[in-house]
Amino acid sequence: MNPSGQAKTTAIVAYLTIIGTIISYFMNMDTKDPFASFHIRQAFGIHITFYLIGALMGLFDEGFIVGAFYVFFIVLWGYGLVMAIQGEAKEVPFLGPLFQKWFSTIS
Repeated sequence: MNPSGQAKTTAIVAYLTIIGTIISYFMNMDTKDPFASFHIRQAFGIHITFYLIGALMGLFDEGFIVGAFYVFFIVLWGYGLVMAIQGEAKEVPFLGPLFQKWFSTIS
């Protein structure tokens, strides 16, 4: 896949916080680029899952569990961001296929 410069920019912005994902969604409203849509779904899934599971992590007082949680999401986030920068539409490990399925209405 060889995405346009605008599609790559939109995909990269999607990974820069949940606000970036919302901005990317609106940036992609007119063009509906499949590459940008793919990464918007991935980034949205990463951010939403982070906040939902993060709320549960607040119940744990064990640094190891919380630390492992942060490492897991940093790896997912970093992988998605690198794929967007490289212009590749590869799903993040473990959860990526689910994000594509759950958020299929985001285009």
